[in-house]
Amino acid sequence: MFGLIALKMFTTGRIIFACFFIVAFVILMVISYKKDAKNNKKHYQNSALYVAIGIAVTIALLFLSKLLVK
Repeated sequence: MFGLIALKMFTTGRIIFACFFIVAFVILMVISYKKDAKNNKKHYQNSALYVAIGIAVTIALLFLSKLLVK
């Protein structure tokens, strides 16, 4: 069923456009990351650690709130 809907919705031109868009987007993102990598090392030291701690605290608060509501 989904295959029939997908065949009607996505023409060959749209599929080709989507492929080119994805490839161009990924290439531009890699180029942009390489340009910013130098600045990120200087300005955002240990930021991955802070993000990981923030995610862990958020998950812990969600579990705590779930226990308190029960």
